[in-house]
Amino acid sequence: MKRMIIGITGASGVIYGIRALELLRAAGDIETHLVMSPSAARTINEETDTTIEHVRSLADVLHNHKDIGAAISSGSFKTEGMLIAPCSVKTLSGIANCFDDELIVRSADVQLKERRRVVLMFRETPLHAGHIALMDQATRNGAIIMPPVPAFYHKPKSLDDMVTQSVGRALDLFHIDVSVVKRWKEGEPGSG
Repeated sequence: MKRMIIGITGASGVIYGIRALELLRAAGDIETHLVMSPSAARTINEETDTTIEHVRSLADVLHNHKDIGAAISSGSFKTEGMLIAPCSVKTLSGIANCFDDELIVRSADVQLKERRRVVLMFRETPLHAGHIALMDQATRNGAIIMPPVPAFYHKPKSLDDMVTQSVGRALDLFHIDVSVVKRWKEGEPGSG
């Protein structure tokens, strides 16, 4: 079975991490390992109608954010990579600077050193030069910065459609197709 690490930080947009867990659970063939920061719990309470317990129940394995000795903190623990959704500035800074003081950043750092994918759904705007420099350094370290900027070519009918499309595209970066992405011109005459 494939394994995937999901990190949820306290940035706005926790629905992206929650939706990733839901989609991966529905796919059924990927073991999910969840790490949530303490701020993520507060943001879940502020932004959603779901409970922390429900979010935790979506993961196959839950890790304490302080446990830097967890299985996912070792390169010998094989995974497809790590999605951090949403990714806060603090987490981006830790990844850019290899400051492994907690498990989300430590796990991301390990994935990068093992040359595995790390996708950061960075949730901050507007940006100042420090944010841009951190994104540049994280990219140089091997991370993929993917702000959850909604697409409109698939003609979303709801916020849920936009969230699902964005998360599906993020999972595409791991070569995980959960059959929710409406692809550009797919199915149109001459597109195949």
